Amino acid sequence: MNKILIIDDDRELCALIKRSVQAENIEADFCNTGKEGLQKLREQEYQLVVLDVMMPGMDGFETLEEIRKENSLPILMFTSKNDSISKVRGLRAGADDYLTKPFDMDELIARIASLIRRYTRFNHQAGAVQKLDFDGLQIDLENRSVTTSNGTFELPPKEFDLLLYCAKHQGKILTKQQIYEEVWGEEYFYDDSNIMAIISRLRKKLEVNPSSPKYIQTVKGIGYRFNKEV
Repeated sequence: MNKILIIDDDRELCALIKRSVQAENIEADFCNTGKEGLQKLREQEYQLVVLDVMMPGMDGFETLEEIRKENSLPILMFTSKNDSISKVRGLRAGADDYLTKPFDMDELIARIASLIRRYTRFNHQAGAVQKLDFDGLQIDLENRSVTTSNGTFELPPKEFDLLLYCAKHQGKILTKQQIYEEVWGEEYFYDDSNIMAIISRLRKKLEVNPSSPKYIQTVKGIGYRFNKEV
């Protein structure tokens, strides 16, 4: 059974989320500080973290940065309504999705289920292609990792899914709508901040020169294309 960790200083909300996801056969633990959350992640295995931005002491951004030093599991962040700065900052720091408070519980459960499903969906049968090789880049589908001149490392779920989607369509121009609907599994609402933040993170990790990308290239006014020459 899948298990999530909720990190939020609102104890009543944590308890409500726990009851709600348990009704969907998802187990949940919760804690109320970032430090407690980091300790639980070291002690147990989880499939996803729900993380609030606004917490006393170590806030959500600091907690997110510490989690990403050790773990690539999906992270969904809670932000305040109309706080676009927090959304972008969280996505750039490694969050996979965000939801603004107050939120609809059904939407939260749907997003949790979607992130877990995407995190675990590449269970390939024996004999299937397990790795994609490009010039200076190898994508390991089974281990959800990449290898570059800097070594082998895992990518957070959204980063890996976006990279893999582009790589599988090498040479094809992909619109932002196509990318969003494939990677997020949701209807596109012309909010490009998610895509742009993840592309930026990928370039910093994969490219020798992020300002002149070798792999995922920008097609101005349309979207992106995975370089057909690599």
